[in-house]
Amino acid sequence: MSTRPVTPARGLRCWLALVLLGTAFFMVILDGTIVYVALPQIAADLGLPAGGVQWVMGAYLLCFGGLLLLGGRCADLLGRRRVFMAGVGLFVCSSLLCGLAWSPAALIGARVVQGVSAAIMAPTALSIVMTVFPDGPERNRALGIWGGIGGVGATAGLLLGGPVTAVFGWQGVFFVNVPVGLAVLAFSRQLLPESTGAGCPRCFDIAGAAAVTTALVLLIYGISGAPTAGWAGIQTIAPLGASAVLFGLFGLIEARSRGPLVPLRIFRARALAGGNLVLLTAGMSVDGALLILTLYAQQVLGYSAVQFGLMTAVMTVTSAAGAYTAQAVVTRAGVSRVGAAGMTLAGTACLLLTQVSVTGSYWPELFFALLVFGAGLGSAFAASQIAALTGAAERESGLAAGLADSSFNIGSALGIAILSTVAVARAAPGAGPPAMTEGFQAAFAAAAGIALLGALLALLLFQPKAPVASTTAGPPPAPGAQPLDGRRGSNAGTRGQ
Repeated sequence: MSTRPVTPARGLRCWLALVLLGTAFFMVILDGTIVYVALPQIAADLGLPAGGVQWVMGAYLLCFGGLLLLGGRCADLLGRRRVFMAGVGLFVCSSLLCGLAWSPAALIGARVVQGVSAAIMAPTALSIVMTVFPDGPERNRALGIWGGIGGVGATAGLLLGGPVTAVFGWQGVFFVNVPVGLAVLAFSRQLLPESTGAGCPRCFDIAGAAAVTTALVLLIYGISGAPTAGWAGIQTIAPLGASAVLFGLFGLIEARSRGPLVPLRIFRARALAGGNLVLLTAGMSVDGALLILTLYAQQVLGYSAVQFGLMTAVMTVTSAAGAYTAQAVVTRAGVSRVGAAGMTLAGTACLLLTQVSVTGSYWPELFFALLVFGAGLGSAFAASQIAALTGAAERESGLAAGLADSSFNIGSALGIAILSTVAVARAAPGAGPPAMTEGFQAAFAAAAGIALLGALLALLLFQPKAPVASTTAGPPPAPGAQPLDGRRGSNAGTRGQ
């Protein structure tokens, strides 16, 4: 397979490719939330015990979060379009198996495969976006749309899950992926360019892949179970300790590998490191706060899951608007200011939510907070993603995309665990609405602190003027290789900073 960088598509074909890739990304994000509404019916039909229901979600999220980095790097080495199409095909097959599941074990097993396929699709799709759009305003615009797709997909599951389950049964939340996935496969070869990482050693770091994948799975598993097992419990300490050891081993392996899975020098790129740290704090504050908000709306205010989904529609709209606006402002003001402003807005929304009460209502207590929250989420996500990806060498776009997706997903698991622990510490399980509300207020305050930390990191670590030179993101390109925009030289990443 040729390793020459692909000339970015232009005009209509370029944006059609974004539509196709965005559809695949939307399916992945949607699948993380649409199943929530169907869980009670799944448990009743398949006879899932109370402890088994969580694994319908946990199996997907563990594999998805743990394999993102590996999925992105495979795209660099094996061919981005090829890996993307393989991921979509596996996603279609696993979705079909989920809908046809005849037992709890069959469903959870199919969800494992679905999580693996999602971990292949998401970073590979983003890496193709990076090869299709050149560094600068055009890519920033595409990433703004990408952030809007993520925001819409995250809440669309709550909106669509109820009607789909009511009409087609719980199987429908899985079967809906099949025709969409087949359509994506049908157009992929015509619309998407094939590319591999020019200059990457043609070898696969098996030891590094095994170490970092196992470390990520153990990290997410330990963090996710901490609210139930306790942070000092052996079920939390053991996986977290093992994860730390494996991360240390991974560093040693990468330092000595001829073709490392993650070249450690990539973290010397300040914008890339800063973008990933802000994505981590964004995941912590956003998903953590949304979980607490869900519990407050359903356990204190008495809203149903469908009502809560409708309630978050305003956040979906402002998240998409914030992401699209951010990409335009980034070109003029720089990622530092936009990222800090977005995280500050998210923190402000969390501070507004600390005022929720037992007798609260959607209007005005929650509406304005969700309005601000969505705008902050969209703009912070777009700016930090632009920072994490701008200037990354084309040969390592899959790696950069995998790092960005992993940072946000690890942040999500960590934020959910920390904020759940804070809420429970202030109000024991089974407490009445007043005590529960007090715990939720404390959790929202913690989320505000995390968001403001993200704003500070954006100001300190993003480089609005100095670009991330592509030479810091990977080995020298192959002789005669061209940068993404077709120009010679290493200054192609100066735009959009």
